[in-house]
Amino acid sequence: MSRAELPAKSSDSGSSPLDSIVIYTDGACSGNPGPGGWAAIVIFPDGIIAKESVVPGFDEVVELGGSEYSTTNNRMEMLEFIEDSHVHTDIYTDSVYVIRGITQWAFGWKRKGWKTAEGKDVLNKDLWQSLMHLVGTRKHKVAWHYCRGHQGTPGNERCDELSVLASKGHHLDLYRGPLSGYNFAVVPPPEHQPLPEMKSKVEKPKAFSYLSDVSGVVMRHQDWTSCEQRVKGRSGAKFKKALNLDDEAHILRSWGLDPARTKIKE
Repeated sequence: MSRAELPAKSSDSGSSPLDSIVIYTDGACSGNPGPGGWAAIVIFPDGIIAKESVVPGFDEVVELGGSEYSTTNNRMEMLEFIEDSHVHTDIYTDSVYVIRGITQWAFGWKRKGWKTAEGKDVLNKDLWQSLMHLVGTRKHKVAWHYCRGHQGTPGNERCDELSVLASKGHHLDLYRGPLSGYNFAVVPPPEHQPLPEMKSKVEKPKAFSYLSDVSGVVMRHQDWTSCEQRVKGRSGAKFKKALNLDDEAHILRSWGLDPARTKIKE
């Protein structure tokens, strides 16, 4: 859009006063696992000039998106757009993982050498490191907001649409221009939504015993190690964890054995 094509600025032109950059972002996966896509909508308030701005002096909207097969740097493009801006930034996403990751977990991961609490390697370490660097080096705050997905929030719905298309390899017709010409009501941003509570990890019930059946001989084990040693590499071997005596009987019946007549060796 050229400068001559820009609409006249007026109080009812569709522009809405913003005091921060607003970003909506989402990702999608075509199959699980499968090709992925990402998308973001960046809204620059009047007076904050985007890189290569085509509408200086107007609230500007920039759509971004791409596929998982794009270079990983492209997935950071939404923040690189605002890296040097001297203004507060609000990011809206439906990913609890991203919000908790960048505001809570990443600091612990970094202290532990990018290991999780379970001692496993953190997935997408390069992206978390890039995100922490970009957020940490900005002079002005980046605020993360939870926006529940598929609830009719225009910015989230549009990002979902674009990311799904990208995950399927479709061409993205990305908008860049004045807010007044944008077809989605992304301003004002959605009202605050509390971040969902983390689900408590459900501990697996402790084993009462482990049963194994090798060549018709059933044995009870007190731990998995001894059970594994007996059945490993044995053709036709059966094994199962039991939670109690009744569960043992159920396992024997599932193997075609009569619990009352089957002798279990210790």
